Amino acid sequence: MSRLVVVSNRVTKVQQGGAQAGGLAVGLLGALEEMGGVWFGWSGNVTEDPSDEPRMSTSGGIAYATLDLSPEDYDEYYNGFSNSMLWPLFHYRQDLMEFHLSSYQGYRRANARFAKALKGLLEPDDLVWVHDYHMIPLAEELRRLGVRNKMGFFLHTPFPSHQVLVVLPQHREIVSALSAYDVVGFQSSTDLRTFSHYIRFETSGVFLDERHLIRAFRRTFHANKFPIGIDTENIEAMAQSPDNAVRVERLVRSLRGRKLIIGVDRLDYSKGIVQRLHAFELLLARNPDWHNKVVFLQIAPPTREDVAHYGEIRHLLETEAGRINGEYAEFDWVPIRYLNRGFTRQTLSGFFRQACIGLVTPLRDGMNLVAKEYVAAQNSADPGVLVLSRFAGAAEQLTNALIVNPYDEERVAATLGRALEMTLKERQGRWRATMDVIRRHDIVAWRKNFLRVLNRAPFTA
Repeated sequence: MSRLVVVSNRVTKVQQGGAQAGGLAVGLLGALEEMGGVWFGWSGNVTEDPSDEPRMSTSGGIAYATLDLSPEDYDEYYNGFSNSMLWPLFHYRQDLMEFHLSSYQGYRRANARFAKALKGLLEPDDLVWVHDYHMIPLAEELRRLGVRNKMGFFLHTPFPSHQVLVVLPQHREIVSALSAYDVVGFQSSTDLRTFSHYIRFETSGVFLDERHLIRAFRRTFHANKFPIGIDTENIEAMAQSPDNAVRVERLVRSLRGRKLIIGVDRLDYSKGIVQRLHAFELLLARNPDWHNKVVFLQIAPPTREDVAHYGEIRHLLETEAGRINGEYAEFDWVPIRYLNRGFTRQTLSGFFRQACIGLVTPLRDGMNLVAKEYVAAQNSADPGVLVLSRFAGAAEQLTNALIVNPYDEERVAATLGRALEMTLKERQGRWRATMDVIRRHDIVAWRKNFLRVLNRAPFTA
């Protein structure tokens, strides 16, 4: 039986099913437990003159192999090309792109280093599954070293449109690197379509048949959508766990009977949190009857604090939350609770269960698992309503949510009003239909589907 080698920028060492583990970690750990293998990637450490030999360890019966980054690679590969170039580009924010040739060279250098270290760990029948935009060139580098293993790649972010992608000076090199994989997976039909458009108009690539095979850059590979799911049963259980009792009780007591709207996002400009605050402000401005009857809790833990744009978005959010509260707060009611800190998934699931609205309105997102986790955490007898951006990959699956355009703040405000007034019967119907999708397309189904396709490689014309 083939081993599985998982490759990602950051390696997550957690026990399977742990409350701290994200949905992706749970899915990948489950696959590693079933198949055996290694999780390989960056350790998260930055050290002077790091070793090129991976540091090996085991946890929970799973092997891990990690490399440290040098300060130069951290600046150019991670903060530079990955997060100041590819991340804004893939989220349609060309205005925030910071291109430096040295960053691209650092990106390629770091991937070549990862490939050299990984090659020594591989066995002939290993399946290699690479995750996300940090590692796009890894298969190409491994192929140059003579590695012939089956290799798959999954992009967790959106894939930008043809005309957006060509803003990147190395757009052709990046897509060519993707062709070195046997399977390239995307979150949604939109992402697959934008990738296909690029192949059609920028290369001499050929679409071979209904098996989603593409012949481009002298390789034949499979490209398809594989929408990621959540560990549904675990979320349902955590939402009702007695371990949540103290914090959930504090939250409920502080609400004093008011309705709760919740948003949970990493602090990132792609999440549309500023527009979300403005929509909530419009709800209050146009519906005085809701004053002192509703609270919006926005949780936004910091991320990528070394990148300048993230400090700017944090300052803007703090300013806007303060301004809106200054306009509408009363001596016994603050309409917006903005928390710039993280909570465990277990605690968040308990908070989700208490919220009558889950407000998930990114400006662009690959999938957005918070949307699915919010629904899974609900009380089936009295479920809340998911308000979801049309620009999240989840909107393609969760069609019974209230779908909105996050740029249309007036319509989002009106939709919040509709959700607050929605009848129990309609809420239950929408919840049941959405949960059916979430249960059928959970994290286990996602990774089994991807690995089933990868196992069929290599593909022939």
